[in-house]
Amino acid sequence: MPGRRSSPPHWGHHLGCLRSASACRVWGPRSCPAREAPQRSPLLCRDMALQNALYTGDLARLQELFPPHSTADLLLESWAAEPRWISHQRGLWSLTYKEELTTPLHVAASRGHTEILQLLLRRRARPDSAPGGRTALHEACAAGHAACAHVLLVAGADPNIPDQDGKRPLHLCGAASSLECAELLLRFGAKVDGRSEEEEETPLHVAARLGHVELADLLLNRGACSNARDAEGWTPLLAACDARCTSPADAEATTAHCLQLCRLLLSAGADADAADQDRRRPLHLACRRGHADVVELLLSCGVSANAMDYGGHTALHYALQGPAAALAQGPEHTVRALLNHGAVRVWPGALPKVLERWCTSPRTIEVLMNTYSIMQLPEEAVGLVPPETLQKYHRFYSSLLALVRQPRSLQHLSRCALRAHLAACLPHALPRLPLPARLLRYLQLDFEDVLY
Repeated sequence: MPGRRSSPPHWGHHLGCLRSASACRVWGPRSCPAREAPQRSPLLCRDMALQNALYTGDLARLQELFPPHSTADLLLESWAAEPRWISHQRGLWSLTYKEELTTPLHVAASRGHTEILQLLLRRRARPDSAPGGRTALHEACAAGHAACAHVLLVAGADPNIPDQDGKRPLHLCGAASSLECAELLLRFGAKVDGRSEEEEETPLHVAARLGHVELADLLLNRGACSNARDAEGWTPLLAACDARCTSPADAEATTAHCLQLCRLLLSAGADADAADQDRRRPLHLACRRGHADVVELLLSCGVSANAMDYGGHTALHYALQGPAAALAQGPEHTVRALLNHGAVRVWPGALPKVLERWCTSPRTIEVLMNTYSIMQLPEEAVGLVPPETLQKYHRFYSSLLALVRQPRSLQHLSRCALRAHLAACLPHALPRLPLPARLLRYLQLDFEDVLY
């Protein structure tokens, strides 16, 4: 495919060997393939001069190679970028580059050579040719070359053809640079809810999964279904809530995009509590990824904090069993939001495991412990926290260990009693109480970095 390693050079002729499906012919300097009468089937070209001109965008050279009345309906050999294991006779395997086919049109489209693309189309290159499984329009959209996409669409390229993976050009517009390509595809008749063949994803699923807010907005404005389901029952909202951070540095940006997408989808009518085939809901996935702001948003929509997936796990389970990467996003905020919306507390017997896993997030431990009237930890819990962590958070862990099997303060016991009395109406009732702001925050499990 374009952008991959070209085949080794074949020296000896100015123009190399071209062959059709039924014949093979060697061309010399006086018999340029571009000057031959067009063939019924594309010719296979190994001419390195032609390929070099295509890959480097040498328009003047290509105008020489493709004069008027010539044909650009050619096939080029390319090599996969990564070597693959290839099976041979007698059970032998070798690591080699797999040979694939592309066309001059694909090379120009993938590299943004608009004028060369126009030249090739004038020389009867077929806009929907896909010898390697993708059309040139797929290549232009994947690379974000809107001008090339426009040239191909004007020339009659079909915006709804699936590639070898079952994806339409609109599915490949997930990068920010491809937004203009998406606008062009929709203008030229691309199906806004066209599905990929295996995953059955719509373009909105792709935009949500990749965190592309502008693309999602464009698709929704063009009538995309906000509750479309893919082969696994995922809606775009589920895909958006499952956005993961690749590193602690991008945690804030990922959560911000996720929040924007969720607000956008919910405003377009997305079901905030839609479950997939495993009964996982958007709240479950947002808790797993540590998107606290998204958790607050979903809870404000009235979703249940105690809904279970197929395995019996609630959102609090997902928050406490999520990947270590969620630590950078402050799991204590997610846990507090769930508990303030009526989430069932952690079984006391599981608290030592939670302490061991989240000991480097003392506020997560604090908010959990503040939902119990007594400290539900064994005396040997101190051995679950590494010495360096005990030293780093000395004040908090000293207060925690001092309260093991000891009564809590009267103020805390009063908090527990009031929260238990309000029970299911806790998130709605607490803000309505005529209480000072500081006391209200205390009832809502505000962080103090110490236990009483």
